[in-house]
Amino acid sequence: MSPYLTPLLLTLKVAFWATLAAAAIGITLARWMHRHPRWGADWLDALLTLPMVLPPTVLGYYLIVLMGRRGALGGWLDEHLGVNLIFTWQGAVLAAAVAALPLVLKSARAAFESVDARLEQAARTLGASPWSIFWRISLPLAWRGIMAGVMLAFARAMGEFGATLMVAGNLPGRTQTLSTAIYSAVQAGQDRHAHLLVATASIACFIILYATGRLSKAQGT
Repeated sequence: MSPYLTPLLLTLKVAFWATLAAAAIGITLARWMHRHPRWGADWLDALLTLPMVLPPTVLGYYLIVLMGRRGALGGWLDEHLGVNLIFTWQGAVLAAAVAALPLVLKSARAAFESVDARLEQAARTLGASPWSIFWRISLPLAWRGIMAGVMLAFARAMGEFGATLMVAGNLPGRTQTLSTAIYSAVQAGQDRHAHLLVATASIACFIILYATGRLSKAQGT
């Protein structure tokens, strides 16, 4: 396969699964924080937002300590399930998902808070279950804001570098994503290769940001 296409396809695969994981966790937690604002929601929000401000190498270090073979969770996975995430594309998914989670969480929480509470209260008064209220009222009214966060998370997952490099490495054809491929090309003096990869990443992220802006405007109308 083309050396230009392989990192792109791997990046898309990693970003897809990372975004899916971040969306599932982020939307669930955002909904819980919205419904239970007094039960440490702000502390949890601050903790889960840390990946946005921590240096990527620090985030990668935490993931290695947690998920490495000697880590608290990684050791258990390796011993009982034979699963090792370090230097695998699944490890890249983990790093990208953690980095992208705050974008989904923040957007989803703001979207849920923008839903008119009177509608949910009316449905509750009529006997609707919390699950029914979520699927029939909260989610349909908040979906544009949530999708904007999910799209930003996908772009963030595509561009993740530091934590991915530490956790998954930079193995061509196995864990080398667009960002690490660009790094390798620059280090090797392969300017043409680097230019093409940079252009691909830039165009993809621009399209995502443009679509996110359109969704945000629609949410505000």
